Amino acid sequence: MRIFKTKGVVRFARQASGKFGLPRQLTRSVLHCATVICRRSTMTKATSSRLSAELVEMADAQRRLDIMDAATHQKITARHLGSAQLPTAEPISPEQVRQVREEAHLSQAALARYLNMTAGYVSQLERGITQAQGPALALLNVIRRKGISVLS
Repeated sequence: MRIFKTKGVVRFARQASGKFGLPRQLTRSVLHCATVICRRSTMTKATSSRLSAELVEMADAQRRLDIMDAATHQKITARHLGSAQLPTAEPISPEQVRQVREEAHLSQAALARYLNMTAGYVSQLERGITQAQGPALALLNVIRRKGISVLS
């Protein structure tokens, strides 16, 4: 696993430095930093979150300096951004579940098929017997914000 992480970051650093015509000295220092950070990241879990923070900070700095274009900056995955940057799944009330379903013009069974769950579970959500959690909550929030067409 260490080898793959190191190779990936080193490959990224080489591509970035070659693409933007950075001086050889700067390219070497970027490669060195990337390799050291990757090697340290495999030591502990606490270091891994530190690695993610460092990678995000480096990418943000490169974006500000126009070394990295916007498309490349957007390719940084949510795993690197950490939980603080991710949109949170807001709790959804039974009335909101029913409203989401009715706005999408779906029956409970049809909504259940979109969410990959049973119609009984959707009924329980609408009656307030259970609260949506995990993937169901995330999907309901996506449908509420963007509409059912996102899932089809």
